[in-house]
This record gives sequence, structure tokens and C-alpha cells, in this order.
Amino acid sequence: MLNRKKLVLGLLTLAIVCMSAWLYFHSHGRDALSAREDLLSHLPADSTSVAYLDFQELRASAFLSRILAWAPRPQMEAEYGKFVQATGFDYEHDLDRVGISFSGSAQSPKTMAVAEGRFDRKKIESYSAQFGTLKTANGKTIYAVNLSNPVRTAYFTFLRDNEVAICNDASCFFQASGRSMNSEEWREHFLRMAGTPLFAVMRQDSQLLTALSQRTPGGYRSPQLATLLGQLQWVSVGAKPEGDQLRVVADGETSNEMVIRQLNDMFSGLLILAQAGLDDPKSRKQLDPKLREAYAGLLKSAEVQKLDRGTSKSVRLIFEITPQLLESAKDSSAADPPEKTPSAEPARKRR
Repeated sequence: MLNRKKLVLGLLTLAIVCMSAWLYFHSHGRDALSAREDLLSHLPADSTSVAYLDFQELRASAFLSRILAWAPRPQMEAEYGKFVQATGFDYEHDLDRVGISFSGSAQSPKTMAVAEGRFDRKKIESYSAQFGTLKTANGKTIYAVNLSNPVRTAYFTFLRDNEVAICNDASCFFQASGRSMNSEEWREHFLRMAGTPLFAVMRQDSQLLTALSQRTPGGYRSPQLATLLGQLQWVSVGAKPEGDQLRVVADGETSNEMVIRQLNDMFSGLLILAQAGLDDPKSRKQLDPKLREAYAGLLKSAEVQKLDRGTSKSVRLIFEITPQLLESAKDSSAADPPEKTPSAEPARKRR
């Protein structure tokens, strides 16, 4: 009887521990998802492209440290240096999450960002009020700050003490946000990116998607590929660090199954051609062995998939970027000789 009571008590204790652990991780996961969803919901409902970066998660990855060591460090602008000195805010340490929206037309583009981090609100408002104009509308205090490089005006307002919205056009703050208008499609695509700290989502009418269809990465041009990319209704690109590597997933979506089938065949064919190019004897001689090995690793990790979501179909391209690829590309770029300017031909001697 005593052993049976101990067994029941042990099982109850185990059940309570498991339930507590599940509730802890489940609630924390929901908190992270809710924080991201709340941030993105402030972006305009008529956005054509949205990008998201979770700096808090990226800072904890080994891959980011590799990127920072590999990429050249930009020189701090004088205006930003004064801002950091006056407010104590430095995006490298104090910025946690940011969502960026692109909307408007080619003639009048709008770029809006909602950033979450550790801000000293009083210092930032005090500093900005010295150089900009203060506007109040619909209960919002909007600061207009004039910048000089290039000459432009940036508008911002605090949504909360730890959240600020910034835009290049003051009208961003007076239009419907993603909370109230046509947001379900965006929300669905954002949910697909759950757990991805870096992603971009583009609609068919996006200027970025139009540019992508006109010129693919690396300067490769293909009228057929451009036509197919132009028929995609959505394009999503997500990147997630896994150890010291970066896993990239690009997804093109449309209701036209023929377009997806053709893109699947084309991407698969391009991977085969790229592998054949690396194996070509001429390429073996011209390419640095380390760079060739890094490219081979990239192609080995690449995968093309087709997805059926019922009302829509997708083609997905997956690949991994390794530290070896970054280092090899950096070494190769540094080893390239500078371009020679053509010298004037010597004057011919008169006979």
C-alpha cells in the first residue's frame, strides 16, 4: 500500500513538473510571438513589403559575430554620433526588434519603421525638440527632425516608452495600421515566419519584387525567369542562424500551378548548371580552391521544393551560408587587382 501511494505521489509530482515546464515554455514562446505581432501590427495596412529583424536573438548567435568580424565597419556619421552622446542610445546594444514597411509609389515612396528597445524617452524628446518641430494631432506628439546627409526630414513618435515609430512622411501616422484593415493576409505570412529572426515579405505590387524580377542576384538576366517571378503573388525570404551557419529559405507563392512548376524546373536546372560549372576544368584553374569548396558546399546544401497550400502553391529554395563562404568571398575580393584606367596612346612621331 505504501509503495502504491509513493508511486501515485511520484506520478503526480512528475505530471506537475511536466505541466509547469510546458506552461513556462509555451507562455514564453507566445510572449515572443505576441511581441513581434504587436510590433508589426503598427505598420501601414497598404504596405507592399515588410522586413523584420530580431536583434536580440541575432546577437546571441555565433553567425552574427562572424558577420560583424567579416563585414567592414561603417564610419559613424557626425549627426548620429551627437545623437548617441546626447541620448545614450546606441542601436548596436539598445535596439531589440525592428519592423520596416515600404509603401507608396515610385515617385513618392514611404518607408516606416517601428523599433523596440531601451530608449531614454526624456533625453530623446529633449534632444529632438531642439532641432525639429513639434506637432500634435490625434493625441500623438510627432517630432520632425531635419537631417543633412542626404538632406531629408524624418518624423517619429513614441508609441510606448520602449517603442518608437519612424517615417520619412508624416502621413504615415494618420493612416490605418495593420490592426484594422486588410491584415489577415499579412498576418498569415508573418505566422509562417515564426521563429525566424530575420525575414522579408513582399507582395506582387512591391517595387522590390519588380526589381527582383528585372535583375536577379549576381546580375544574371533571364526574360523567362523575370516573367515567372513577375507572376508571383507573394515572395518571402527568411534567414535563421543555426550555430555558425545561416539557413536561408526563399518562398514564392501564387495560385497559378503552372508558374510554380516552371519555376521549380528552372531553379533545379540552375543548380545543376552551377554544379557543372564548378566541376569544369577551366573553373577549377581559375577559382581559388577554398572559394570553390565554399561554393560547392553552398550548392550541396541547396534544395528546391514545391508546396501545395490548397488555394495557393509555392516553390521554395533552401540553402545555407557558411563562415567558409564568407571568408572565401572576402579573401577573393581582397585579392582582386584594382581596375586599370586606360592610358592615353603615345603620340605618333611625324615622319
